[in-house]
Formats: sequence, structure tokens, C-alpha cells
Amino acid sequence: MRDDMIFNRVFVIAVTVFLMGMTLRAEEADSPNPGDRMLGDYFEAQTTRLAQQSLAGIEDLEDWKSRKERKRRRLLTMLGLSPMPEKTPLKPTITGRIDKEGYSVLKLHFQSMPRVYVTANLYLPAETDGPVPGVLYVCGHALRVKNGVSFGNKTAYHHHGVWFARHGYVCLIIDTIQRGEIQGIHHGTYSHGMWWWNSRGYTPAGIETWNSIRALDYLENRPEVDPERLGVTGRSGGGVYSWWLAAVDDRIKVAAPVAGMTDLKNHVLDGTVEGHCDCMFHVNTYRWGFPEIAALVAPRPLLICNSDQDSIFPLDGVMRLHNKVRGIYRMYEKRGNLGLVITPGPHRDTQDLRIPVFRWFNRHLKDETGLIETPAEKVFKPEQLKVFKTIPENERNTTIQESFVPEAGPFEVPEDQAAWARQVDRWMKALEERSFRGWPKESAPLEMELVNSVNQAEWSFSTYELTSQAPFRIRLYLLERRDPGENKSRVTFEVADDRRWSGWAHVLSQQFGEMKELPELKRASEADEDQARAFSDWMREYEAARAVALLTPRGLGYAGWKANPREQTHIRRRFMLLGQTLDGMQVWDIRRGLQALRRIGDFGSESLTLKGRGTMGVNLLYAALFEEGPFARLSLRAIPGSHHDGPQYLNVLRHLDIPQAMAMAAERIEIDLHDTDKEPWRYCEETASNLGWDDDQFEVH
Repeated sequence: MRDDMIFNRVFVIAVTVFLMGMTLRAEEADSPNPGDRMLGDYFEAQTTRLAQQSLAGIEDLEDWKSRKERKRRRLLTMLGLSPMPEKTPLKPTITGRIDKEGYSVLKLHFQSMPRVYVTANLYLPAETDGPVPGVLYVCGHALRVKNGVSFGNKTAYHHHGVWFARHGYVCLIIDTIQRGEIQGIHHGTYSHGMWWWNSRGYTPAGIETWNSIRALDYLENRPEVDPERLGVTGRSGGGVYSWWLAAVDDRIKVAAPVAGMTDLKNHVLDGTVEGHCDCMFHVNTYRWGFPEIAALVAPRPLLICNSDQDSIFPLDGVMRLHNKVRGIYRMYEKRGNLGLVITPGPHRDTQDLRIPVFRWFNRHLKDETGLIETPAEKVFKPEQLKVFKTIPENERNTTIQESFVPEAGPFEVPEDQAAWARQVDRWMKALEERSFRGWPKESAPLEMELVNSVNQAEWSFSTYELTSQAPFRIRLYLLERRDPGENKSRVTFEVADDRRWSGWAHVLSQQFGEMKELPELKRASEADEDQARAFSDWMREYEAARAVALLTPRGLGYAGWKANPREQTHIRRRFMLLGQTLDGMQVWDIRRGLQALRRIGDFGSESLTLKGRGTMGVNLLYAALFEEGPFARLSLRAIPGSHHDGPQYLNVLRHLDIPQAMAMAAERIEIDLHDTDKEPWRYCEETASNLGWDDDQFEVH
């Protein structure tokens, strides 16, 4: 009864999340706000493109085989498993044993890496005639906690282990990081604001895959197990871990993932991403669809199982994935090794789903095709299967996200210009290939349009609209002195963040009455009128300026979308599923804004002063690295010293951090930093000193 109550609550939540995702899509389609419409159209276009590219262009089996190992290496990279961690001693420890008629259960733990404890139950048949097949069962997100003590999600799925042992298999069921006896984190970006996971290239899918690899190391070395007959299965979260493991480890001879994977259309457009924690996804550096992962299992036996009313793994996406993968099995002439089972019901561990899995393993690991006569039944209370009496004080499970993926550094200051040039080349290539791979391959026409232009006594104000990346049309606001005089020569290009945009919008709508009806100005100025400064005070920042341009990238101003904090979280997660980040695509928008300003009037030859603050200032810094200039100065305020606290770009912390990007920019642009600690920027200062740059090339105020 308790399990049913928990299931009903989870099911209601999942359906609610799914319907909220569908509602968000409908609101985006019908919203008069152009940013909402553009965002919805963008996600649809990008999702469609990746779906079309998934497993496309493969000519024949030899072509696929030539690609397969490279794809596997790339998957390992996207899981944070390249380079592969060292296989340190497992230190398996048995803490208890339960003997039942026909089978026994060992309560044990091992260390997948030093002080990362994997708690597990090993189900052994009572009698065997030599080594038998081994099955690794990986668990979904079942919570089994009483009085603050977690018994691990392995206890929720113990009936599977019992069935396998009773039928001549050795079955190892392992706890996950989040729902194990030691409870770690799977929801870093989902609910903890740990966006640096993307910058680090970390996903809990990586540590779960690694724990599964090490579980195979333990399982295949048990004397009761035939290492040539190993399989993996699991449902929900365990379903997706079954995909990961089978895709990267050929020791798995048979796989049967249950309700563990669908496609990008379901996640991004239909909103199922909102029902999944981070462990369900790789860091999509190479912009894959999910069929690529499934195809890496071929030609080994793979049974895809799902129910027809699963709200977080919808049937249509499962069918699309199956149809893609079927083509690879056809190339191998192994159609019989790919199975599909669809049962009635919601997202639940049902007997209808279990029986086909048991038959699949019997067929492919034991060459048996008989009927399943006994069901899988629960026989233990969670307390009986607990491994630890007390949690080890030295455990790293709860902090594994801080160390699993190695971070670049410490960074050595270059000794000479040649060493520096080599390092810059490596960093720029890493940014292009691992962080900004989601940028368009080619720049489309800017399609610039003058929206309107008005004059005031001293200034003229123009609004330009341009295509950054279809369908996003972003806006560049340009203030020009009508009579600049000899002392007004500077041209400043500024990128707005939320705070800055509110001030600009309020001041401009007050000073240029004709502009009040621009919807984006009206919204921003009304939202933050009390924080706006008087026009005269505000313009002191531009005392020497002949012209000031302000860019609002996607997510702000005209191209901004209406979303509460929770919706903003899942919008950002959708970008990651597409192999991008919102911050990274805003860098692209800034590049396009710089290109657009060059085409207005006589600004093409001007040496621009670049200005930004906070996270958006870092985005401006990276944009300057990829644009030729000329740039007179880069003036940045309140800049975070690390991507741990700043904008997220995929994998960037695996290669460099903000001070290293700052040093690269400082080589050709004078930089002023304001309102920041000096400590993070010592690398820049020492690099400037070693390479003999001018004293004013890099300054911290």
C-alpha cells in the first residue's frame, strides 16, 4: 500500500510537470511577446535539426563501424569519463548475509574510486553447475527512508534480484548516488542552482556509469559468474543507466532498459525535461540525439521496454528512437537482436514489463525460451537489506560532483611569447570544439532594419533590429551626439544585463517620448522605474562619448521571454540538451551585435570601447576573443573571478577559466576591471609582466 501511495504521488507530479511543459509551449506559440514566440520557434527548429542529423548519412555497415569507436569516445567525453578514471582497488566488504530457500543475499559495499562507496545486494543461486550468467540491476529513483535513515533504492527493486537468483543467475543490485544509503545529489541544475556543472562538464550520469563499470568489475570476478555472459537492466533512472553502460562497455552482452530513454522532441518541445533530474542526460557537447547512444549497443541483444501512458518517457518518442536504431541492426543483419515491448499503463514497475525482460535474458544468456511460470515478488523489508550500520565519515559520495571531472589548472604563467602562443591556440580550439560548438556553422545575413529614429536637443536615438540566429531578432539601440565636437570621439558598445537594461529603458523612454510605445522599453521601465537614475547622472558615464550602442541579446529586451524562476531553470536546461547554453548563445548574439554596429554609418573603422558588467561582461569578454576589432578598451565591472560563479559554457572549466580568457583578450585590448578583487587576476598581471606588455594593458581598480 505504501508503494502504491508513493507511486500515485510521483505519477501525479510527473503528469503535472508534463502538462506544464505542454502549456508553456502553447503559451509561447500564442504569446504576443515576440521573445516567447522566438524561443519556442528556436527550440523547435534546433530540435528538428538534431533529430534529422541523428544517425543520418551512414551509407553501410562498414561506414558505421568506422564511426562507432569515435562516437563511443565522444560519449565518454560527454559523460565526463574521458580520460577514464583510474581503476583503483574495489575493496569489497561483505557486511551481512541472508539465506533463503533456493538463494542467498549478500549485503556488501565496494569503492568505485577511493572513498566513493557503492552499497549493493548480491543475489546468489543456492546451487549451480559451474559459472552462471551475471546480471547488473541498476535502480530508479525510489526513496526508501525511515526516521531519517536511507535504506537505498536497491531495496525497492529487490524482487528483481530474487527472481534472477531463483532462476540460476547471479544478480548484483547497486544503489545510486542520490537515493543510496549515502545520499548525494542528482539535481544540481534542476533545483540547486549548480550551473557550474555544465561548465565543468559534469553530469551525475557519469558517476552512475562509472559505478556501473566498477560493478561489472566486481561481478565478473565472482567465482559463481561466467564473465562472458553479463547483462544489464533497470527501469526509469536505472533504464537510462542501462543504456549508458551497454553503450560504453562491451562486456555487457545483453541489455534490457525499461522506461529510460526517449528523444529530444519529448524533452525539449513536450516538456518532459521538467520531470527529469540531471542524471538522465549527458552534457551534449557533440549535439547528439538519443538514438546515437542506443545505436552503440548494436549488434548486441537490446530490448527496449516502455508503457503506453508513461508521462516522462512518452510512447511517440520511444517509437521514434526505436525506428532510428532499427536501421543499424538491419545493417548488421541482426534484426532479431533488437526487441520492443510496449505494455499498458503509466510509469510504473509492473509485471507486464518484467516478464519480457526475464524472457529476454533467458533467451540470450541461457538459450532458454520456455514460459515464465513464477513472478517477481517482494519478500524483504528495506531494513533487512541495509549494508551500513553507520555511514563512513570519509565518504565522497555527497561531494563527488566537485572532483569527478578534473578541472583545468593550476595554470602556469607562460615563460615566453612562443609558449604563450601555443597555449592560446589550444584554449581557442577547446572553446570552439567543446564550449561553443552550438554556434551556427556559418553567419547568416544580418538582415538589419532601422525600426525607428528620433531626435532630442543633444542626442539622436535609433533602434536597429538584426538577425542573430534565426528566428532570434535582437535589437541594438544607438545614441549619437548631434554635435559631438572635437572632444567627443569615443564610441562605446555596451551589452545590457537585467539591471542595466531596466535603467536604460526607463531613461530612454523618459527622454525620448516618442519611444515610450516600444513594448520592450515600456515593460522594462515600468518593471524597475524606482532604480533608474536621472538622465544627467546616467550620461556622465559617457561624457567623452560620441556615440553609445546598447545591445540586448536573446533573453533580454525585445528578444526576452516571460518566465518565472522555475521556468527559466528548465529553459536553460533545454539549451544544454541542444548542446548549447543560454550564456554561450548570448556570446554569439554579442558577436553579431558588434558586426552590426560596424555596418552603421562610419562605425566600421572605429576603435570601439566595450563595456559590460557581471555575467554579461564575461560574455562580452569571450565575444571579443572571437571578433577582430579594432577595440580601444574593454571596461568591465563586478566581473566574477571564475565560471563557478559566472556564465556557464559547456566544459569550459576543463580547459581554462575567466582569468585565462581575460589574459588572452588583454594581449590585444587594453582592459580595465572595476569593483572586483585583485586575487583572481594575478595570472593576468603575471602574464603581462612576463611577456613585457605595457603597464596600462591590464589594470584592476
